[in-house]
Amino acid sequence: MKKRTWLLAASALSLAVITGCATSPAPKTIADTAAATPQLSTLNKLINDAGLADTLRGPGPFTVFAPTNEAFQALPKATLDALAKDKDQLAAVLRYHVVPGKVMAADVKTGKAKTVQGAELNLSKAGTYVTVEEAMVVQADVSATNGVVHVIDRVLIPPRR
Repeated sequence: MKKRTWLLAASALSLAVITGCATSPAPKTIADTAAATPQLSTLNKLINDAGLADTLRGPGPFTVFAPTNEAFQALPKATLDALAKDKDQLAAVLRYHVVPGKVMAADVKTGKAKTVQGAELNLSKAGTYVTVEEAMVVQADVSATNGVVHVIDRVLIPPRR
């Protein structure tokens, strides 16, 4: 009887391990994470429109402050239209959301961080709250194989040069 119970337990454990391996998601790059996240569908489309998907699938590491669909909807229509017509400007805006390196929320220091676009972002941390310029991080530390994504509630527009 004990042997039968042990075999059933071992079989159940083996099934759980096999099933767990089969259903756990494969690691994703930042671009693939954006593509798989419904609340980042607008960002995903713009990443592809700007020709940045391959870069965000590259080795990195990158920290991306990813605006939600609602953040893009809050932009004036004229701004979105202008970005849709100017691929270089769209790419510059998107690069302004990317910082080289992998910075987890716990590691954010209040101060400036240089973006891939070249300008600096103001980062601030108070307790567990992180802000980037005027945007609040609403979901932190979405790990990717080539960095980390922090979902934010606003679109960041780089300063004019």
